[in-house]
Amino acid sequence: MERALIGGCLVAVICAVAGTWVVIRGMAFLGEAIGHGMLPGVAIATVLGLPVMLGAGVSAVAMTGLLGMMQRRGKLSYDTSIGLVFVGMLSLGIIIVSHSRSFATDATNMLFGDILAISTADLWLLIAALLLSCAIAAKFHRAFVASAFDTRIAQTLGLKPGLAQIMLVALVAVAITASFRSVGTLLMVGMLLAPVVAAKAWVNRIPAIMAVASGIGILSVAGGLLISWYAQTAAGPSISCLAIGLAGISALMRRMLTRSPKSHAITDNELPLQRESAK
Repeated sequence: MERALIGGCLVAVICAVAGTWVVIRGMAFLGEAIGHGMLPGVAIATVLGLPVMLGAGVSAVAMTGLLGMMQRRGKLSYDTSIGLVFVGMLSLGIIIVSHSRSFATDATNMLFGDILAISTADLWLLIAALLLSCAIAAKFHRAFVASAFDTRIAQTLGLKPGLAQIMLVALVAVAITASFRSVGTLLMVGMLLAPVVAAKAWVNRIPAIMAVASGIGILSVAGGLLISWYAQTAAGPSISCLAIGLAGISALMRRMLTRSPKSHAITDNELPLQRESAK
């Protein structure tokens, strides 16, 4: 239980960092696609007896590279590129799984998570993922902000919006790879989105959103584990449900405490660009 709590808290912070940009940029489909697109790597790692997180990471890197290549050389829209890569990777994973008779249990853990099975080695991988996520977010912060507002502005400022887009996909891939062991690929998008949605009701600066979302995510992990322990429910779904519930409560409380909530909370299409770019 102790490792589950520590690992869950690390996942909460990682998801808060990446999830802030997922919500701001409207990239929820990307998170879902990467989550399901990890299946080939997980399947191969399971068959070969390798760590599943290693296989998941390799698949996430492959998807990131494919998306980057399609954006540089193709004329497809970004959503279309994601859809093609997503379906292709998922299909490949199903083909691999269909040839393995012992994959049922591992597939269930991948889809719904098994946070109680987190090992010490997994904790070190989560720490590395957290450091990498924070490094990417800090290094490309201005590029992410400018690109979210207008790629032409980012290009004019010399912030390389193309590279920023690739690194943003990489940031999401790191978060998805780190979190699937805890809540599974079917539920990890909830950890990416719900704490950030709850935080955005109260703060509008990007670093503040990340910090508040981290706290809400940690609360969701701790509360979800307690619910799972006493109610004998699955830990991953309990964590995700609590996170979504907190997002709903946060939005309701904000609406009750102010007459004009839209004047205080940043929306999906609004960014504090001037404040962030001035730094």
